[in-house]
Amino acid sequence: MLDFYIVQDEQPQPDYPEQAGLEFVGALDNRTFANLQRKEVIGMQFNFYSDFRLDTELINQIRQHIFKTDLQTDDDVKKLLILLDTAERNRSGLIAYGD
Repeated sequence: MLDFYIVQDEQPQPDYPEQAGLEFVGALDNRTFANLQRKEVIGMQFNFYSDFRLDTELINQIRQHIFKTDLQTDDDVKKLLILLDTAERNRSGLIAYGD
């Protein structure tokens, strides 16, 4: 699973989410992540097995792409939108840790 946590854009990246007391917001499985990449919702520069960040600007770009391409009803995209919506409500980015 790829676990997602709320993180402020200016916050340094901790090695482990427990180090900074980050709030867990959800997870994506490998199949969903691969489907999102195949649908060009998540860029190929992101790797399921590596830690990465999505800052607020990138989250906005992903959301715009989803609605521009009318993918918001796709089951895989709905899972991602839950994470993106949570980040938007918290005015923060997301950090992903593969486990």
